[in-house]
Amino acid sequence: MASLLDRVRTLISANLNYLVSQALKANSMAVVDEYIRKVEDNLEALEDAAATVGGEAKTLKRKYEEFEAQAAELDRNIDLFLKQGKEDLAQAAQYRYNTIRRLADTYAEQAKAQEAEYKKLLDAKLKLEAKLTEAKRERTELQAMLDLAKSKELTHRVVEGVGGITASEAGIAEIREEIQRRLDKATAQGEIDAKRLDNQMAEALEKDTIDRQLAERKARLGLL
Repeated sequence: MASLLDRVRTLISANLNYLVSQALKANSMAVVDEYIRKVEDNLEALEDAAATVGGEAKTLKRKYEEFEAQAAELDRNIDLFLKQGKEDLAQAAQYRYNTIRRLADTYAEQAKAQEAEYKKLLDAKLKLEAKLTEAKRERTELQAMLDLAKSKELTHRVVEGVGGITASEAGIAEIREEIQRRLDKATAQGEIDAKRLDNQMAEALEKDTIDRQLAERKARLGLL
């Protein structure tokens, strides 16, 4: 029991910040996962021990109450025998009473000790459960940090692949290039449209000139 409580106290006093720091340095969840596994294993052992000790405390208390009741009955009988003048019976009852009284006191002390041990185990159980909850929360945050670190490392490798340009510069350059391509395309399309409009205008002007020339010819020929 003492060794179990020692292990539990060690787990409760563990510095989670240090464990997280070690995990980040190693870029691995192993150290935190190992701690959580130990906590869960010892928590299970602690619950079993608490149930055992709690049961023993109840048994000892029940025994104490049984012997206490017997002692109380013997005490009344001794007084009764003395009142009746039955010295021999009173003497025998007194011997019996002394034995039962000692047993009752012994069980009372043992029950008290087991009850105190039971409370220690329950207190340790609550603290270890709180530590487990905290460790799992730290693990979740640590996983997020490691994922972020891996993402940044990947970004860094990609950026290095484009000649040492920073990620933001690379992104801006790509955006500018895309905008420039769209502008170039729009400009080319505008030139195409302009040429098409120029052709239409030239055709319209040429038709107007031809119509006017034909009208002049018709007038000269008296055909209007």
